[in-house]
Amino acid sequence: MKQIQIGVGLKEEKKNRKKAFKMPHVFVLLFVIVLCAAALTYIIPAGEFERFEDPETGRILVQEGTYHSVEKNPVSLIAIPGLFVTGLNEAADIILFIFLVGGSFQIIAATGIFETIVKKIASLLKHREVLIIPIFLIMFSVGGFTIGMTVEGIALIPLAIALSRSLGYDAITGLSMVFVGMYSGFIAGLMNPFNVGVAQQIAQVPMYSGMWLRAILLIVLLIAANIYIIRYALKVKKDPTKSIVYEMEMKASNNENALDVERFQTKHYLVLFTLVAGIGTLVWGVINKDWYINDIAALFLGMSIIAGLFAKLNPSKIAEEFINGAKMFALGALIVGVARAIPVALEEGMIIDTVINGLASFVIMLPAALQTLGIYGVQTVINFFINSGSGQAAATMPIVAPLGDLVGITRQTSVLIFQLGDGFTNLIFPTGTTLMAYLAAAGVPYEKWIKFIWPLVAIFIAIGGIFIVFAHAIGY
Repeated sequence: MKQIQIGVGLKEEKKNRKKAFKMPHVFVLLFVIVLCAAALTYIIPAGEFERFEDPETGRILVQEGTYHSVEKNPVSLIAIPGLFVTGLNEAADIILFIFLVGGSFQIIAATGIFETIVKKIASLLKHREVLIIPIFLIMFSVGGFTIGMTVEGIALIPLAIALSRSLGYDAITGLSMVFVGMYSGFIAGLMNPFNVGVAQQIAQVPMYSGMWLRAILLIVLLIAANIYIIRYALKVKKDPTKSIVYEMEMKASNNENALDVERFQTKHYLVLFTLVAGIGTLVWGVINKDWYINDIAALFLGMSIIAGLFAKLNPSKIAEEFINGAKMFALGALIVGVARAIPVALEEGMIIDTVINGLASFVIMLPAALQTLGIYGVQTVINFFINSGSGQAAATMPIVAPLGDLVGITRQTSVLIFQLGDGFTNLIFPTGTTLMAYLAAAGVPYEKWIKFIWPLVAIFIAIGGIFIVFAHAIGY
């Protein structure tokens, strides 16, 4: 009896230990990193490069071979709060941009246009069910690569799962059609304001430039995702016991398979026209008028208000939805400013150039292909701790961009390395609040999701590595 009690006690103790560990909040992690950065200003020798303005692009570049030591200027403990204030001030334009775009998108989502499109497509393709997977992947990728759609798709998860089950698939298939499609577009980031837009601004390259390679990347990612998800879905349809969430599917009630089809109304057509016209105007403005974040934010705001009025939302409702959207993006927006305190600490301590010089000395010894892949690997690891794309850009691009200058990596390739290092593991890292929110909405346990998604994430990472090596080889 005592042995049994001891055994039970040990099991309970192990469970309690597991429960005791919890990943700290991202602000806590960033604060610790800032403390470490401040501490490094006492350890790492101070130094700096000479910089010059490129007459062709107007970018401020590092002059190779000009690194020299300077007098130490360590960051004191009492100066640390000021680092965060400085970081928030320096990132104010990006933070405002994120709030405006996030609020604007919520107004568009409140019109119900996305739910209506999903239901309409479902009703049209019920007898050609396998086509629903590529159509959903493509449709949600558009939201990902144009307006940086992420958390907004959560509302559509119950619809996608109900549709998936009605066609003989399972909850993971329905979840993947939205989540993987959305992130394929978000990662490729043709016009994504939250990762590519922010990173290109920090790297001082034209907004949304280099889109042709990202468009090819998007096509490759969608092909890989379609093959992977369709193979799984057909296997489940043939033998439901092959479903990774088979027990969950057995418990699902039959009435969950019902999917009410909502007829397209005049207001939906008007909202859809506004979206298409707005995106078209965005492309035109960026290519022909050199629009930057202020212009793009103004376009999104105007487009969302027009869409809201077309959907018969009254002005107060539009204002409320804007605030709700801004709230949803508050964490990501504030992370940008808080993360900016990291390079601020390194800059004020006069060690950021020493870090760049040290990394350059190490990276430059590697073969050309491994230089880019090495930075890619580091960026992927950083994504575990700083999951916000815009926040990660603020924390790492000030180092990655000048590092690339020194080892012969173009700024555009540096941005590509960042966006891919930041992107793929969002599909699997538990520190990703968006992933955990989607899994909660779908009712899919995290361990089941890992079992399903890890091979696709590995494929995506390999594809990203190939594109990075190619981009470096052609001087992208």
